[in-house]
Amino acid sequence: MDRRDFLAGLSALTVASGTARAQTGGARTMVASPEAMQRLSARLMRLEEDGLDPRWYGLNPGNQEDPAAITRAAAAALTDIVQGRIVSLPGRVDLRRDPNPATLNLWVQRIAEAAEPAEVIDLASNATPDMAMLKPALAVARTRAGNPWPGFPVGGRTLEPGAFDEARVSALRSRLILTDPQLAANPGSGATYDERLQAAVRRFQTAVGTEPDGRIGTATQQALARSPQANVNQLRVAIDMRRAQPALSNERRVDVNIPDYRLRMTEDGRTIIEMAVVVGRPARATPMITTRMTSVQFNPSWGVPQRNAREDLLPRLRRDPTALQQRGFRIFGRVDGQVVEIDPTTVDWRAINPDRFPYVIRQDAGDLNALGRIKFNMPNNDDIYMHDTPDRHYFRRADRAQSSGCIRLERPMDFLMVALDGTPGWDRERVDRVLAARNTQTIPLRRQPPVRLFYSTVTVEGSELRVRQDIYGLDEAYARAMEARPRPQGIPMAAAQG
Repeated sequence: MDRRDFLAGLSALTVASGTARAQTGGARTMVASPEAMQRLSARLMRLEEDGLDPRWYGLNPGNQEDPAAITRAAAAALTDIVQGRIVSLPGRVDLRRDPNPATLNLWVQRIAEAAEPAEVIDLASNATPDMAMLKPALAVARTRAGNPWPGFPVGGRTLEPGAFDEARVSALRSRLILTDPQLAANPGSGATYDERLQAAVRRFQTAVGTEPDGRIGTATQQALARSPQANVNQLRVAIDMRRAQPALSNERRVDVNIPDYRLRMTEDGRTIIEMAVVVGRPARATPMITTRMTSVQFNPSWGVPQRNAREDLLPRLRRDPTALQQRGFRIFGRVDGQVVEIDPTTVDWRAINPDRFPYVIRQDAGDLNALGRIKFNMPNNDDIYMHDTPDRHYFRRADRAQSSGCIRLERPMDFLMVALDGTPGWDRERVDRVLAARNTQTIPLRRQPPVRLFYSTVTVEGSELRVRQDIYGLDEAYARAMEARPRPQGIPMAAAQG
């Protein structure tokens, strides 16, 4: 039974003589007094603290004392609090819901039987995981969004430590004072980008997940210029995404949080291995995927996708056709109906139309191969996999949205040894021999753990709450969907049937 079916099946309540009574036979009586109904109305008008908006439920200052409006709003709001406002979105297979009607039925019963239904709204809203961290952060963000907020200019040259720039240094100090108590206590003055401001910038960069180098380039400029309402929306999305989430399996599994650039393998609630990853840049976004890791390939060759060939390699071929040869790339084309290898120095690459790229490019296995020495296969329709990489410098960066969509691993050998656990005959010595032989070899895994690529910019670990950049704009899309969902018209409310 889905949300609409369930709500359509609820019987209407009326409020009379100080008691809300079910109109259908056999229904339990709602015991709330008129005074309690007004307290419920006041609580519903504070739904913003739960990441919701009372206007979505037809409640406003003009009707907040109307018992019928309060009842309808309570029914609709309670449903969103328990089941989540957004059930699904295109491309978001990571948005997982367990909208069990029995769970909602229990909450409906509780609010119908409660002397103080406002308290039931509080209980339901706090039953979602991580609320003890998320709701106070949302309150702070809403306060900031309600106050004047200085902008920060985006564009132009990087503001370097020690630079003299009256306009931008003044804007920087005004902006950081609002979110950095240490700087606010001793803000300094002047037009020089001094050590005090540099330290504040590095703290800010660490908090938002950009490179903490004190240099204010495009990424840091954009983070400084973000409105506090954008942070409000991220936290609202984080709260809603946690609603009605099914429990994760205790079996061994691999989870990759894309905007946090982290991979974690867990089993029975404990972390087996964790590491940094490089994910797809926004123009080549890593898709959300749920699959299983089925095999490992040693010394993989790389069949270059046509998009990569057109957009990445063709410009390099135009500059120097021999450079790709030195990195093990080979080019194949059709001559007289036969597929043959092409000498890149014999082709006028400037005359090649990128929209009709006529060649196939493959990179041989080796130390310079884009996939490194190990590839982890996981069947999916997007040809996404996890792999080693020779480009180790990316792991020193805070912003690791740098790949063409696949997942690059910080410690592929450590991950490999864990992945081979349970596969007979494989130990580190044999792995080293196979890699040294440089022959391509694929090994099916005995244990094939589920793999989940998901997107959560707000993470809570213990007492730490991290808000990362919305690198693909998926939080913005989610927030728009929350706003755009049709408002309920006359949704009834009732006590649950026994």
